Amino acid sequence: MRLGIKGKQVLGVTSIVGTVVVVLSLLQLSRLARVSLDESRARAQLLSNTIYHRAREVVNPGDFAKALRDDSGLRSILESSLYDDNVTYAAIVDTSGQVIAQSIEGQTVLPPADDLPTLLSKSAQAQLAAIYSGQGRTVEVRQPLLLGDTEFGSIRIGVSTLLIRRTLNDALRPAAATALAALAVSVVGAMLLAQLMLRPIHVIRSGLTRLGKGEFGVRLDLNQHDEFGELGTFFNAVSEQLSADRTQMAGQVANLESAVEHLEDAVAIVNPRGELMFANPAMRALLPAAAAGAKFDEVLPADHALRRLSEQTLMSRQSRGPLSATFSEGAERLIMTHAINDPQGEMVGVMLIARNLEYLSQVQSTIRYSRKLAALGRLSAGVAHEVKNPLNAMMIHLELLRQQFAAHLAPVAARRGGGAATVAEPPPLNRARPAVSTPGPALKAPGLALNAPVDEQEALQHVEVIANEIRRLDQVVQGFLKFTRPEDLKLQPIRAAALFEEIVPIVRPEAERAGVALEVACDDAPDVNGDPAMLRQAFLNLAQNACQAMPQGGTLRIRCEAASDHRVSIAFTDSGIGIKPEHLQRIFDLYFTTKEKGSGIGLSMVYRTVQMHDGEIEVQSTPGAGTTFRVLLPQA
Repeated sequence: MRLGIKGKQVLGVTSIVGTVVVVLSLLQLSRLARVSLDESRARAQLLSNTIYHRAREVVNPGDFAKALRDDSGLRSILESSLYDDNVTYAAIVDTSGQVIAQSIEGQTVLPPADDLPTLLSKSAQAQLAAIYSGQGRTVEVRQPLLLGDTEFGSIRIGVSTLLIRRTLNDALRPAAATALAALAVSVVGAMLLAQLMLRPIHVIRSGLTRLGKGEFGVRLDLNQHDEFGELGTFFNAVSEQLSADRTQMAGQVANLESAVEHLEDAVAIVNPRGELMFANPAMRALLPAAAAGAKFDEVLPADHALRRLSEQTLMSRQSRGPLSATFSEGAERLIMTHAINDPQGEMVGVMLIARNLEYLSQVQSTIRYSRKLAALGRLSAGVAHEVKNPLNAMMIHLELLRQQFAAHLAPVAARRGGGAATVAEPPPLNRARPAVSTPGPALKAPGLALNAPVDEQEALQHVEVIANEIRRLDQVVQGFLKFTRPEDLKLQPIRAAALFEEIVPIVRPEAERAGVALEVACDDAPDVNGDPAMLRQAFLNLAQNACQAMPQGGTLRIRCEAASDHRVSIAFTDSGIGIKPEHLQRIFDLYFTTKEKGSGIGLSMVYRTVQMHDGEIEVQSTPGAGTTFRVLLPQA
């Protein structure tokens, strides 16, 4: 079984703690065993001395055995020995081992036993072996009995190692529980320590996994002042470098793929083994079997010009073409091949190109048509400019004519009204000033002579109608000139909130008259890159149109926020009458309007302004529920 670092660390710490616990337990056990043996020896020695002193008092030179046996005090001392924890017997024996007096009746001969003081003089291992071997044994403390200088017997106190073992076991139970608790704590502590110590390794492994999956900007949060912290710092530096390299490479590859994918030319790459490595959509449309990994000789027949050209390039390592070739359904293409070499000059593939001649003709035709439209636009602008000059002259002369009528009517009003500023019936025009004689035949109109009286008040009304129509025509010409005249953009970073701080005070009075509530949320939007004056006018048009679309009142919400592709979204949402579906496709057309007094120029100018800023404008509308205009502009 293979152990990981965590398992090895837990096993190592547990083994060390277990070894220490076992060693300390053995030392404690040996110490307790020596103490128990020494205590048993001391008690036995004390009992032996007590028996010895009593025996000296009762012994006589006569029948000493009978005296010792019959003494009640000595018998009481011997019997009291049975109340000692480890003493199994106490006896007085003669020199042949015959029992004279003892604590337990019925035993006549005491077999020989090991000496307890001798056991105490041995090593701890021998003492533990004596206590814990087999079913236990008896060791003795002996003291000789002398009569004069002659030994006539001895006092023998028996101590059981089995009883000592039981005492030691009782004393060792708390120690064993403590040892087990220490082992458990050591295991838990080792696991926690391993988890703490291995966390940086897990973090580094996770970072490497994310880095291997291609994730950019992977950073490790290892705020440690040790080797792991240094490793984390080194990892972050390597990750940043890889991210920068990958970003640059991904950008280059994306640009290349995007450019090739959107090419009108059919492009494919074949490796030296004749296998297709890449084919853009135009090539796949031209050759449906041109999939990556396919054999090129299975895609085209052997007599096809493109296949022959690619084989020649593979053999000669030189570019070939252009040649004209026909593909399926009679599609004619201009084909060519280019050899692709690596930095060492080795050939790695062949690029095949099939150019659509018909598309080139369409492009050239479109360019010619665009030039004609541009020339027509310049001509239209010139015509509009030339129309504007006569309109100005007509407005000047109409104003002069109005002043002449007003000057003629003022004296008449003064005479008839006694100085009051009321306009009376004007006199005939031929009485206001002399008739003008014109050479040639007289001009005549049906029912009206040239010298008929003129109603100056009615004439002024006609003059006013003509002036209004000329002003309206001038507005149309002005709008046309403004729409067609190229303007220079003054691009700069603009804060969206600052734009609406200028627009809202202009829109608010009209909104209040219509009962429209304004809600603007643009404080957190990024800056846009644009011309302040043009964007201000465009947003003002959208806000005013939204207010006019809510004649019964409502809410206009203006929201600015960051959008995808590094752009800013500015949305105008109203709760008005909405736009009919059939009108949605025409709302940005010049002069198209659904209002009674609308000019049809405002939304066209908004659309043109957004286009000039390289932006987009989207419209969503539900009749009766409201409309949303969403403008997307580049961020600054």
